[in-house]
Amino acid sequence: MPAATPGTPSLLRAMNDRAALELLLTHGPLSRTRIGHLTGLSKPTASQLLARLEAAGLVVATGTDGGRPGPNAQLYALNARAAHVGGLDVTPDRVAAAVCDLTGEVVGSFELPYREGSDAVEQVTEALGKAVGAAGLRRTDVHRLVIATPGAFDPQTGQLRYASHLPGWHSPTLLDELAAALPMPVEYENDVNLAAIAEQRLGAARGHEDFVLLWNEEGLGAALVLGGRLHRGWTGGAGEVGFLPVPGHPLVRQVTRANTGGYQELAGVQVLPRLARELGIAMPEAFGAPDGFGAPEGSPAAGGNAAADGPQVALGVALLERAAARPQGAFLRFLQSYATVLATGLASLVAVLDPEIVVLSGAAIAAGGEPLRALLEAELAELAPSRPRLVPGEVRERPVLRGALESALSTTREEVFDTSRRR
Repeated sequence: MPAATPGTPSLLRAMNDRAALELLLTHGPLSRTRIGHLTGLSKPTASQLLARLEAAGLVVATGTDGGRPGPNAQLYALNARAAHVGGLDVTPDRVAAAVCDLTGEVVGSFELPYREGSDAVEQVTEALGKAVGAAGLRRTDVHRLVIATPGAFDPQTGQLRYASHLPGWHSPTLLDELAAALPMPVEYENDVNLAAIAEQRLGAARGHEDFVLLWNEEGLGAALVLGGRLHRGWTGGAGEVGFLPVPGHPLVRQVTRANTGGYQELAGVQVLPRLARELGIAMPEAFGAPDGFGAPEGSPAAGGNAAADGPQVALGVALLERAAARPQGAFLRFLQSYATVLATGLASLVAVLDPEIVVLSGAAIAAGGEPLRALLEAELAELAPSRPRLVPGEVRERPVLRGALESALSTTREEVFDTSRRR
């Protein structure tokens, strides 16, 4: 059927349909009268619209409004089961999968630990299959899947870059193999970019067009949102700030082979035990003397190898939480030292991009709480020409996975809410 042209009844109907669906998504169940009031449509037109959307399976009648005088009004809600989307968060240790309905409610999830010898296609299909099963669905019920990985798939070559620590994800035919194995459209996105999408849609960056998200967990990373849109760069590597050369650490050469850089070596979570040791702070009892604690700098145990990332993050979080709970004496100096090294790299981003806000996300930064945030903001004011507000991330539970779901939902809603496609 030919596409609707401006001013035609079919286009106006599609526009009204979309407006009503967006209202139901935002406000929850509404009566016909309320929908008419919010859209400016007459009662007969609102009735026709709801009948049309109900017949299309996009809205459902759901109870009545009995809280006012007169006859109870029928309420209508968005049909949450009209579409489902999936998200995957891939790390060296595990693949976390989730499925949500059209309203964004998670209806199934699963976490698959890394198994030696399993390839990426096996990991993805198994994790997604278990999450879909937990939701009582089939894989063919998932309209779209967004997969989060460290690094980025080069749009020119289709190969994963900046993530040599992710086993099984570097085959030149991987994207074709995944496309053949999965029945739905699949998109791939950098994990930190998706954390930024979660904050933009649901958290601290709502209403902000220009912001940076600084991530600190297994590695340091950043997401750049300019004019409301993610900036990915020519090869998808915008925001790989761990590779930044910074003062305070010797130059790291052949950074992609080393899979680290100056900023990561200066301010990654692996430096926290050393900073604590220099200030006479004892390790938390649960960690004893962890691998790498007290090892000479430059030795394998003191570095940031992927196998040690999990314990390193847990130890760093424990140290920062304890210091943030009692920001005095050695604990305060510990937080100040870490704020300084974090600000050293962040100042370069702020000088180039001049963002309105910087969102602080990831387990390590979150563990430092308000004391670390305030110290980092004060240190940044000394090093950068502009002074953006530093705000803590608000999406605390699996922000990368939540961002993958939000990304998939955005595209799927655009498709599902466009009722002109159904004629």
